[in-house]
Amino acid sequence: MRDEYEERYQLMMERIAEISIDAGFPAPYNTYFVEVATFIRDTMVLLEQAGQGFLANASLEECESCQQRFFGRLEEESYRESFLNPTYAVSTLGEDLGGLLSMLYADLLSLIADAYEQRVDLMCIWSELFVQIYGCFMEELQEQGFPEVLSQESCSFVAGNVKDTIYWFYHDYCEVFTPEPIVNMLDISYDFLYNNIMFSDLSDNRYLYQFGLPVGENELGLADYLRELPEEQIQAMARTYTQGYRKGFEICGKDLSKKKTVKVEAPLGFERVTREAIKQFKEMGLHASIVREANLSLYGRGTSKRGYFSTSVNRQFDYDHKDDKAYYFDKSFVERRLEVVRDTYEKHKELAAVFGGPAVVEVFGEEPFAPVNKPENATYTKKQNSLNVYQASEAGKITNTYIPGEAYSFTIIAYPLPAIGKDFREIFAKTVELNTLDYTLYQRVQQAIIDVLDQGEKVHITGRGANRTDLTVALHPLEHPDKETIFENCVADVNIPVGEVFTSPVLEGTNGLLHVTQVYLGEFCYKDLEMTFEDGMISQYGCANFDTPEENEKYIRDNVLHHHDTLPMGEFAIGTNTVAYRMARDYQIADKLPILIAEKTGPHFAVGDTCYSHAEDVPMYNANGKEVVARDNSISVLRDQDPAKAYFNCHTDITIPYDELGDITVLCKDGRELPVIKEGRFVVPGTEILNQALDKGGK
Repeated sequence: MRDEYEERYQLMMERIAEISIDAGFPAPYNTYFVEVATFIRDTMVLLEQAGQGFLANASLEECESCQQRFFGRLEEESYRESFLNPTYAVSTLGEDLGGLLSMLYADLLSLIADAYEQRVDLMCIWSELFVQIYGCFMEELQEQGFPEVLSQESCSFVAGNVKDTIYWFYHDYCEVFTPEPIVNMLDISYDFLYNNIMFSDLSDNRYLYQFGLPVGENELGLADYLRELPEEQIQAMARTYTQGYRKGFEICGKDLSKKKTVKVEAPLGFERVTREAIKQFKEMGLHASIVREANLSLYGRGTSKRGYFSTSVNRQFDYDHKDDKAYYFDKSFVERRLEVVRDTYEKHKELAAVFGGPAVVEVFGEEPFAPVNKPENATYTKKQNSLNVYQASEAGKITNTYIPGEAYSFTIIAYPLPAIGKDFREIFAKTVELNTLDYTLYQRVQQAIIDVLDQGEKVHITGRGANRTDLTVALHPLEHPDKETIFENCVADVNIPVGEVFTSPVLEGTNGLLHVTQVYLGEFCYKDLEMTFEDGMISQYGCANFDTPEENEKYIRDNVLHHHDTLPMGEFAIGTNTVAYRMARDYQIADKLPILIAEKTGPHFAVGDTCYSHAEDVPMYNANGKEVVARDNSISVLRDQDPAKAYFNCHTDITIPYDELGDITVLCKDGRELPVIKEGRFVVPGTEILNQALDKGGK
């Protein structure tokens, strides 16, 4: 591939070098083009250094200098007056051009990873795009006789040409960019990250700088800490993770022996455990595929930390650019992209058939992030929001065709980052303990709760203190209580740690208010989050993050509803992991826990698809042999008639912590009211052990 692009790349090197000296434009456009061209030129140098082995043998100081040169521009102080900041770009380059050129610069940052991976093809086509956009300016300047200042009319004209150029770039290269994450997930021959993990010298922090990812205090601290742990503990941590993956297949009756590939997702700095996990997966007959975190607007950059990732240099940068796709997103582009997704899976259908699913390591501990909304940021139109929903739905259907849910599984586990504070080591040790709690104990205790819940037709949940929750959830009817159950008894398999009992509610009859004083969903913090449900669907929502109701609603619509007008309640669950709750309170880290752990620290309600999305027809049984029959709702049953209406391709858990929880009461058809929790304490016989952690004080 390098030979195919070599001649074009050499031409680009020469042109970029010329522009980096002086673009020949009026200020401030000259400043922008010189800065960005200099950045591109530096990545070209980086590519040559990486190819010659210089970086692999560089000193720690040289590695740190290289890191600062490329990622330092994202640090808060530098970012404030950077063209990467849409606010600054618009203030200096104007409304017509500022946002577009800021978006372009943000996407060009992907060249850092491309240089490390020796992707001459990608570096070539990105450089050609930059030079083409440079040409849009040059043509207009020539037309106007090289004025000292570009007129508003000229700026608008150039902006139109720039937008068209970016649009057609993404359309023309859809066959290059769209397959990348799919093929890299399915095909283990993409091995840059794999080789770095498996063959680097982990005794020296210099290895961290070879991945093309930002390296900060979290990555360095995590690697340092894991380096101190005995090999037996590393193996045990990896085993918790890999055996959870195996159990996910086993419990659902899926045949793991038919699978050959597992997608490993993990943070930079965790390599000692990740390497061991990859070895253990190999012993199970699974080869690891590893895909880099999203670094382009096309892939949803800034929306979540998935794949192989490091912590963000600047989460405001991520937020500012999360909707950059709006600049080139239309129906024609979506249809083109879906066509490429379908073709990619068809070409790799044999590999898709043996793909088992992801094994994910999450991290937590950073300060909750409350973003600043900026009017200069790219935003989707109402039509584009509808297209986002359509694209997600259609892409989900295509994926499920080639990787069907009934043959697919996953596992997910979380560990703290050094950013969690001075108690990092203690919290890490507590988290390891949390991830290995007694499976059988929780299974027995949770069954006692399920036995009560199975008697009801509804459940009434109330808040306590400042929490205003007053919600009634309708339950699936049981025709054969001796053989069937409404709730799944979830211990530690796909979702680590234990424990919760959960169901897909009946939407009709599910009504009321869900309220949480503060919750951390994904990357973002929500204050006084409220959702009103009518027959299981969200009818109103709001929070207190921003000054106006409109801003707060947009924040929720974009990041929780994922651009849908409404979502159903896809899950009702009762978390039973009071040990996790106590850890959160003892170390005052409740606001830093990931959903994975937070959902186990109280009742939670997922908005979006059910937990059985795309696998509703696969029988699911608890350990006592009873089949979990509440796998559907009145929306998901539409999957055979109209899959686009049956799935929303999102599922977000919102948890009420025990200290905000009042009562959970089962309402029976015959008028009985059976308490499960009163004033935040479990009252079902056999669950008393769960209250021990709730009643403890201090560490």
